[in-house]
Amino acid sequence: MEMFQPDFMQRAFLAAVLVGVTAPSIGIYLVQRRQALMGDGIGHVALTGVGLGFLFQANPMWTAVLVCVLGAVVMELVRARGNQRGDIALAMLFYGGMAGGKLLVSMSSQSGAGSLESYLWGSILFVSPGDLAVIGLLAAVVLAVTVGLRRQLFAVCQDEEFARVTGLPVRVLNLLLAVMAAVTVTVAMRVVGLLLVSALMVVPVAAAQQLTRSFAATQATAIGVGVVTALLGVGTSYQADLPSGPTIVFLAILTFALFSVVAAPLARRRHRASAEHGPAVCDVALPDGTAGSSPGGPGTAGGPVAVLEGTEPVRAPAGTAVDAPLSGESLSSRGLAQ
Repeated sequence: MEMFQPDFMQRAFLAAVLVGVTAPSIGIYLVQRRQALMGDGIGHVALTGVGLGFLFQANPMWTAVLVCVLGAVVMELVRARGNQRGDIALAMLFYGGMAGGKLLVSMSSQSGAGSLESYLWGSILFVSPGDLAVIGLLAAVVLAVTVGLRRQLFAVCQDEEFARVTGLPVRVLNLLLAVMAAVTVTVAMRVVGLLLVSALMVVPVAAAQQLTRSFAATQATAIGVGVVTALLGVGTSYQADLPSGPTIVFLAILTFALFSVVAAPLARRRHRASAEHGPAVCDVALPDGTAGSSPGGPGTAGGPVAVLEGTEPVRAPAGTAVDAPLSGESLSSRGLAQ
């Protein structure tokens, strides 16, 4: 219990809870759209924001937020254009962010190696009361967006064309997702570090996917894994005098390995159950907003599109049911509009 007595440890544990909740909340959407390393790129850009904070003697978290948001918007615009030079542009942005951050930190009066390393790898010693207030405010914003717009963001990440047909503002939602990813990097950089923040976005989600099948269950499990590993990592970091970021990420990877071992017999049991009871029929979304789920019904007349979690959209042949894993979410144009 001595670990909970110092003020800096209390702040570190509170920050760990906020980071453990926030990172997987946004990470599940990045994994869904195959942008698992987006957080890593934003982390490179964030170093320029940290350098600006050092140079102008401002709170580096606020300057990092501004630079990260700008970088994330640029990344999303480059991705949306989809040209061949996009990879080169993003590489220049990432490396320029790292180089610019190091130069700015070297030019400032706070250019100590310890200060910079705390942002790169995370440190429980440097979570100040002001940092905790900023982390709490930004985490609340991220959670409000990722939970409040869960259906809309899921639709955009699963199939942009489908979401556009249903009338969703796809470009706005894509930009909003990029901005929330940038804010999450800033939230987590004090505890996990800029170089490892992407891991806490991705690894808990990957671990949760080993045991869950629906989007809602995966999101809830990933948040639970993120919180537990963040708390255990901070505690282990204090006891063993280790940097908090690598400790948290290492525990998250161990959790993924454990879940993978447990998931193997569960998958075999599900396969046997499916073979005994026949194929499962999933809900499908039709252009007119109705749902179909059985052969010969209104949902099978024209070869509907089945929107499934974790897979590409599957077009079923006319007059047949869709035999695929259930997503736990029935997406229709009416439901998405609401």
